[in-house]
Amino acid sequence: ASAGACAAMSGYGVEERAGPHSPEYRLFFKDAAGRYISPFHDIPIYADAGKNVFNMVVEVPRWTNAKMEISTKEPLNPIKQDVKKGKLRFVANVFPHKGYIWNYGAIPQTWEDPGHKDENTGCCGDNDPIDVCEIGSKVCSRGEVIKVKVLGTLALIDEGETDWKVIAINVEDPEADSYNDIEDVRRMKPGYLEATVDWFRRYKVPDGKPENQFAFNGEFKGKDFALDVIKGTHEHWKALIMKKTDGGGINCTNLTVSDSPFCCSQDCAKATVEAAPPCKAASPIPPEVDKWFYYQKN
Repeated sequence: ASAGACAAMSGYGVEERAGPHSPEYRLFFKDAAGRYISPFHDIPIYADAGKNVFNMVVEVPRWTNAKMEISTKEPLNPIKQDVKKGKLRFVANVFPHKGYIWNYGAIPQTWEDPGHKDENTGCCGDNDPIDVCEIGSKVCSRGEVIKVKVLGTLALIDEGETDWKVIAINVEDPEADSYNDIEDVRRMKPGYLEATVDWFRRYKVPDGKPENQFAFNGEFKGKDFALDVIKGTHEHWKALIMKKTDGGGINCTNLTVSDSPFCCSQDCAKATVEAAPPCKAASPIPPEVDKWFYYQKN
């Protein structure tokens, strides 16, 4: 209930189906009037375009491990837990980190087009909405929609794909006014940016994968650069939702993009939610998720 209560304050609510940490678990989104919507397509990219304030959908609260994500291939794009090789995915704790070290999520109405080669990185997009690491002090709840100020970005190259990680801060953070660009993070939260690179470099190593690579030698780009990247992914999303780009398996069902060929009725949205299993208690998190992995940095 707490996620619903928090999310309702921003005008959005959530509805859980099945139990958290089960393969069937889904978190559906509603608008302020209680109508079902897609968090990918129906929440506007901007909370305040004039001030460059964006909406962010929180998928993974800070310190948690379950790799929850907007399901891009299912109608209404609920949040679900990623499954790899038939197992629910939890990110490992790579010493000294515990789970995700920021509130992690996505900016709605953005899409990293896998058919578009990024002019900065020379790699194609990862087929998802753009990722955000929110660095404020509040631990958000899963499904919360918050307003964020963009500060910069890191370009992860994940298995050959461009995977932008936008650094942002919740506008409601008590210190938000002190943050206007990436250098403010370096000054106010020393060590955090370095820890962020370290986290992304090593988080797949416990799963037997090589270290991740970065464009720009792992350097963060500032606010203006990040804003340009986000705007580019918003244009790609527009082409997707208008069927000007073939989105492959991406599900574009939406309720608010009036001229989109994928626009559907509330009845059809309701039927989608009602087809999902009823809400139930969370499954226990497997004990191995608490393991800490230690290894020598290269």
